[in-house]
Amino acid sequence: MSTVPSVTDQSFIDRAPLTRFHLKLTAFSAGGPLLDGYAVTIIGLALITLGPALDLDSTEIGLAAAAALAGILVGGLVFGRLTDRIGRKVMYIANLIALSVVSVLSALVTDTWQLVVLRFVLGVMIGADYPIASSLLAEFVPSRYRGRLLGALFAAFGLGAALAAGTGWLLSSTGDDAWRWMLASPAVIGVVTLVLRLSAPESPRWLLSRGRRAEAEKIAHEIWGRHVELNELVEPPVEATEALLNRTSIRRIAYVSIFFIAHVVPLFAIYSFGPALMHRIGIGTDSPYLPEVVIALLFVVGSVPGLWLVDRVGRIPLLTVTFVIMAAAFAVVALFPDAPPAALFAALAVYALASGASNFIEIIVPNELFPTAVRATATGIVVAISRIGAVASTFLLPTILTDWGTGAVMWLLAGVNLAGLIGTVLLGEESRNRALVASAAIDPAPAGQHL
Repeated sequence: MSTVPSVTDQSFIDRAPLTRFHLKLTAFSAGGPLLDGYAVTIIGLALITLGPALDLDSTEIGLAAAAALAGILVGGLVFGRLTDRIGRKVMYIANLIALSVVSVLSALVTDTWQLVVLRFVLGVMIGADYPIASSLLAEFVPSRYRGRLLGALFAAFGLGAALAAGTGWLLSSTGDDAWRWMLASPAVIGVVTLVLRLSAPESPRWLLSRGRRAEAEKIAHEIWGRHVELNELVEPPVEATEALLNRTSIRRIAYVSIFFIAHVVPLFAIYSFGPALMHRIGIGTDSPYLPEVVIALLFVVGSVPGLWLVDRVGRIPLLTVTFVIMAAAFAVVALFPDAPPAALFAALAVYALASGASNFIEIIVPNELFPTAVRATATGIVVAISRIGAVASTFLLPTILTDWGTGAVMWLLAGVNLAGLIGTVLLGEESRNRALVASAAIDPAPAGQHL
């Protein structure tokens, strides 16, 4: 494990100050993760009226909740590579159009299979946006601000979840068809984000990697001035297979995938089934919406100190400390199920704060550790791998909760966080304050050597 940051090979992008352009691009890019958090959370709230309306059993509820996560898996794998082939900007726009249409269609379903299919397609679009938006932003941001701005993308996940919880609470008053309004509501965010993104430029780094130097120069001169030297952005040419199937990249994929899974499994469990879990421990018996709103907001609150620390203390120290705190919080609920509901809620609140302070790192690190030619591909791969665990746990969680109880769920979530801690300690590579060219450098040895 390497924890010593390098500041070599700084480009004019790294030396430039933070500007309104960077902040606007961050806001535009955050629309995808915000939609992810919104869509994952709104289904849990919609199920309160959706379940009875479509007469769903526990297996069908698990399928409905897990379908979007399965879609994210496919979207990350397929569209990450496509983004590296045809460009960040095209995909930046196209996936939001599809996402908005699918959200509206979800409100019109009359059968379970229709809901599952549309939730899956919605997930594909969300999964596509992770590598698209994060790779575009990473390639424009100075290294000393990269952790905070990339981290803000995933912090938007928590904001989306909080927004969904509040929206679900408001829409619950519309009656038995409240679920239809809830499932259609992501389209509003999708359309607004789409309009904002239309003015975003293509990445000069990507254009250079595809041999389109004149276009790269035009964009770079418009943003940074005519004095900049584009040769500072040129990276050694590399084939996709060579860049991904080597000792360094495989270790990095394993590292990010392990801590990514460890974050998203409990995160989606709380977002998708928070009302049911908290009701079982005596929380939210009067209103299933309010506790979910509070927990969702705590994820956002936790991101504030996390974003302040990530470029100061580094990625690995922040991950290790928060994994310990999260595992301990779930263990407390598992060990003391008969404690006062307020105490159990406090433990879940501690989890939410710790998760919010670090879960955004999963979108920072893959963008820092892989070269431009495969940056979106690698990010899509780790997003997809993380969703394998999330899909399995989300599908099985209703059955585990019914057959084994809340304690078994909490021990499972504590164990997942401990696995994330171990993976980070054994495989972690610090990328704080490193220029992209330096942090993404790879050992050319093929995967079969030195493993």
